Amino acid sequence: MTSLWKLTPAPPLESSPFEAGRRRDVIVVGAGITGLTTALMLARDGRDVALVDAGDVAELATGSNTGKLSLLQGAVLSTLRRHHPASLVRAYVEANRAGAQWLTEFARDAGVPFSRRIAYSYAQGPDGAATVAEEAAAALEAGLPVRRLSPVPDAWGFPAVDAVALDDQVAIDPQAVAIALARAFVDAGGALHLHTRVRRVGVVPSPVIETDAGSATADDIVLATGTPIVDRGLYFAKTRGLRSYCVAFDVDAEVPDGLFLSVDGPTRSIRSVTDQDGPSGSARLIVGGNGHPVGRGDSEQRHVAEIVAWTRARYPEAETVACWSAQDYESHDLIPFVGVMPRTLGRVRFATGFGKWGLSNGPAAALRLASEIRREPFKDRPEWMRTIARRITVPADLGRGGVENLRVGWEAASRWVDSQRTAVPVSRPDEGEGIVAHRGGHPVGVSTVEGLTRAVSAVCPHLGGVLSWNDAECTWDCPLHASRFRPDGTRIEGPASRDLAELPRTPHEDESAERV
Repeated sequence: MTSLWKLTPAPPLESSPFEAGRRRDVIVVGAGITGLTTALMLARDGRDVALVDAGDVAELATGSNTGKLSLLQGAVLSTLRRHHPASLVRAYVEANRAGAQWLTEFARDAGVPFSRRIAYSYAQGPDGAATVAEEAAAALEAGLPVRRLSPVPDAWGFPAVDAVALDDQVAIDPQAVAIALARAFVDAGGALHLHTRVRRVGVVPSPVIETDAGSATADDIVLATGTPIVDRGLYFAKTRGLRSYCVAFDVDAEVPDGLFLSVDGPTRSIRSVTDQDGPSGSARLIVGGNGHPVGRGDSEQRHVAEIVAWTRARYPEAETVACWSAQDYESHDLIPFVGVMPRTLGRVRFATGFGKWGLSNGPAAALRLASEIRREPFKDRPEWMRTIARRITVPADLGRGGVENLRVGWEAASRWVDSQRTAVPVSRPDEGEGIVAHRGGHPVGVSTVEGLTRAVSAVCPHLGGVLSWNDAECTWDCPLHASRFRPDGTRIEGPASRDLAELPRTPHEDESAERV
């Protein structure tokens, strides 16, 4: 599955070999929107900065974004306001405003095209109308000039009974702006090290990263890896990994002009695509949604099929151009975690919990991280930074976190029980399918992808969760804390720091080409 933004390969980036033993002022791990903006800000300060990523620029969440840069974000503001003071909601809005402004100014200066759009949070049915009203009230209280639309225009062409609108938001190609950020970083003197996997981060005697190509030290390290790849602070238990789906269509009909996100379920995210805010080509409409916790569900491919069916019910001639999915992490109080990682002597910083709004929250996090690394006095930082830094966890946040961790416990126990019901050898899975069985009580994942059948340990090396097969992406996904692995066991993302062990066949299994 490849996102619309990646269908046309970008010109190669100037990536340099990793310099083992080199000391830097700052090392940033992760070449998504947060890592790129943080690295660029600090490189422009004149600091010696290295940016390291296991894959390519924008390989994961950033390159699979819908390209919406909006301060109106479904029901986020009303959900925040329900349990927190107006000052915190206002600070969240101002953080996103600062992040969005930084990114759009960069895009304009770098020649990355984008368009100004109206963003809508809308209700698909009567039960969502109350949420729309709450979202409008919370947005107005936070200083956003929103307006209500009731009834909504018939021309939208999809179910909607009420909506709140915000003018002057942005649609952009997230891959294009990420590539531009990487080029600007290199031009500013930064060192870009792609396809260099960080396996460990240490602090004593000095901050260090250990990679497949050797180690390097720095005065400061920034982990911009979606979720931290070290467990200090237990942020894997303070967030939840969510996976959602997108399909791009060629539609030979008028499509609604705007950035749409439903406040009720099943979630539908809709935006049109133009030459000003996306790659040139036939795709004119993106429909997304059907988000769920990673690794929990019976079929990821079914979520994609539901989006296709929903769209073709409204546009019968719609032709699928691209299908993809993305993963992001949501904090239990909906406010991102940004700052110093506990027990790192103030030298390792991180950002996580953007709740699928990384195009604005990512640059906002970078502004805060850069301010801290510059050692700017707390009192001189913007009010939104100070307010968010002082936020207090309330009982509702603890309740949501408690419920999520109960679910994690249930998944951990039930998956182990389920894995013991079938023993290897098992029938060879069909192409694109995977099954979990056990060998001597140990869960084993067996899959067939591109004609090759493999067996790997089906136990996540992070905290021992039994993995599930993702039939849309052909990956092994952990239902506990959202680590993901390729069919051969190579780690893709999540808090796990090690690959899965690839398991050899037993002599008995080698005797049959039909069973593994």
